[in-house]
Amino acid sequence: MDSPSNSPPNPNKALNVDSNQSRSLPYFLRSVQLKYVKLGNYYRMSNLLNLCLVPLLIAALLVHASKMIFEDFHRLYLHLQYNLVLVLASFLFLVFGSTVYLMARPRPIYLVDYACYLPPSHLKIRFCKFMEHLRLTGDFNESSLEFQEKILQRSGLGEETYIPESMHYIPIRRSMTAAREEAEQVMFGALDNLFANIHINIKDIGILVVNCSLFNPTPSLSSMIVSKYKLRGNIQSFNLGGMGCSAGVIAIDLARDLLRVHSNTYAIVVSTENMTQNGYFGNKKSMLITNCLFRVGCSVVLLSNKSSDKQRAKYKLLQIVRTHCGADDKAFKCVYQEQDDDGKTGVSLSKDLLAVAGGALKSNITTLGPLVLPLSEQLHFFLTLIRRKLLNAKIKPYIPNFKLAFHHFCIHAGGRAVIDELEKNLKLTREHVEPSRMTLHRFGNTSSSSIWYELAYIEAKMKVSKDDRIWQIAFGSGFKCNSAVWQALRNVKPSPKNPWEDSIDRYPVTTVN
Repeated sequence: MDSPSNSPPNPNKALNVDSNQSRSLPYFLRSVQLKYVKLGNYYRMSNLLNLCLVPLLIAALLVHASKMIFEDFHRLYLHLQYNLVLVLASFLFLVFGSTVYLMARPRPIYLVDYACYLPPSHLKIRFCKFMEHLRLTGDFNESSLEFQEKILQRSGLGEETYIPESMHYIPIRRSMTAAREEAEQVMFGALDNLFANIHINIKDIGILVVNCSLFNPTPSLSSMIVSKYKLRGNIQSFNLGGMGCSAGVIAIDLARDLLRVHSNTYAIVVSTENMTQNGYFGNKKSMLITNCLFRVGCSVVLLSNKSSDKQRAKYKLLQIVRTHCGADDKAFKCVYQEQDDDGKTGVSLSKDLLAVAGGALKSNITTLGPLVLPLSEQLHFFLTLIRRKLLNAKIKPYIPNFKLAFHHFCIHAGGRAVIDELEKNLKLTREHVEPSRMTLHRFGNTSSSSIWYELAYIEAKMKVSKDDRIWQIAFGSGFKCNSAVWQALRNVKPSPKNPWEDSIDRYPVTTVN
């Protein structure tokens, strides 16, 4: 469980991104590395054959044919009539070339539908009750309790977030049985919603990817799903652990690659986190922040490579860009599960977390830019970069206008600070970051599933129109920054049992603590 928006362990400055420059998201576009611009252009040019060459050849043939007169066609007919071998060879060449092109072309990946888990109302936790439970555990000293209360008040969370059933008990039930119960409740709840909305043959699901960072039992979570729904015996099943809040995009990337290999099938991607055994019950302040931010949540996404599903699918996957900064020791250690001096396990957040997140984000969007930005923005950005890097010109950096590439933004709802800083750095409007802020307020940090609660918010507001592009961006331990870009295939309406259907009329809230 990790969040790039959390602050260092100082109760007087917690979540205050302006008090110390080293503890806020850096203005990352002031120093852009040229290699990431080149990488983005490489990704784009690698598909040039599929995108441009064949249409250009067809266009050239049509132009040439348009200049031919009747006598030219007659001579060509006579020539071919007496050269049967040439005709057959040409025909075989066209068949072979077409086959190679169709096989080499990446299969389009469609998002048929998705579902987010909405916990029952009795699992809601108000601030006062949450603090009372922490106090009654007897594990925290007064300083730690005050620290957590200050973090909670400044976190951006509202009074209607959810914690698992096990944490409503005193003493808290931290057993393996309770953790399994939480996992089953959220995963099966989301899957039941999805299957109720989309009628498919369970046996047609050929790929299953589950990601959960901190709870990895044996048998695995993916095996629990196979057992519950009696999925087929040759299913390609994967269970991703320890990959943090950005694992949802990683899981989508893995499912995409598998769908490009296995034809005519469905993939299910389940993203969740487990709280029952992963709270921190010690007094090291850098490990207390996660207690205040993380809440219950789960998303389930149904992907397809079937051309017949294009008509009913909501979105088409356009791009995924993944950035991993784990080679840098400071980045690797900034979100770290460990034991404190008393032997109590928790996730420690480094004071360098926001700076590391900013560096990862800078690399990610610099790679993504050439893939999504209009040509005019790319040229402006690239020429400014060349003048600054190669000619040492003292000019202000040009910040690409990502609002020209995307209509909607789903920024991981990890915490209040990073949402504020991304809004400022990318020059987004309050409307652009509204889904992230409201998801944080209503559901808290649900880890890798948060970007799907945000998309559900946008749909519930009836704002997704045909051809709109959505940018999902998430951060994770390691340290990672991952982006996914989707295109709406139609005017998208919220699916039944949308997690916002009982509260969307109350949002956006006018004030967020």
